[in-house]
Amino acid sequence: MSLVNTIRNTLVPVHKEGYRFVAIFFVVSLVLGFLWEPLMWIGFVLTAWCAYFFRDPERMTPIDDDLVISPADGRVSSIATVMPPEELNLGSEPMLRISVFMNVFNCHVNRAPMAGTISRVAYRAGQFVNAELDKASHENERNGLVIETKHGPIGVVQIAGLVARRILCWKYENNALEAGERFGLIRFGSRLDVFLPEGTEPRVSVGQTAVAGETVLAEFGSAKGPVISRRA
Repeated sequence: MSLVNTIRNTLVPVHKEGYRFVAIFFVVSLVLGFLWEPLMWIGFVLTAWCAYFFRDPERMTPIDDDLVISPADGRVSSIATVMPPEELNLGSEPMLRISVFMNVFNCHVNRAPMAGTISRVAYRAGQFVNAELDKASHENERNGLVIETKHGPIGVVQIAGLVARRILCWKYENNALEAGERFGLIRFGSRLDVFLPEGTEPRVSVGQTAVAGETVLAEFGSAKGPVISRRA
């Protein structure tokens, strides 16, 4: 049974949003195989990548109302104090923004950074420049959520990237969220921005790898100050 359990624990479920894409890749691979066999094997490799892209693993989320959890797998690409997007109506004061960039090999299921109730969902059409660029926060297509938390409203914004052309969000205004709960997905490669009010201290550094639903991005009410990191 240990071998069965090992295999079961190694195989990660595919999110239902990916079923049809995996099926399309598989069928196209079979068709290409009739034209030239090597194309079929290349197609199978791409099919496996597609299933990997839409993976949806379970995560262990810290239960603490003072913690802000990463909404995405990827690399922390920016930590800055900036104005939040106008469509979120988060006020006229700058907020702490922590950005997590997802490449095409990261898991793209998005999770709530904190527990609360969604008070606003705001979609905005835009461009598809490289999501790693700072201007992507203002110029790219995006979908933002305002979550009313114990510490006041925070914003989390799904940003389409250079390759991504589809933002999915299956939560609505007045829906309650738990920290780490799945709320959306972006296809294929993108970025998540979290906007936090004054009094929040970052707990990550630029360049650090974040895990959705597990990595603590920031903390409220801490006197420890910003985290200091070094490369090892």
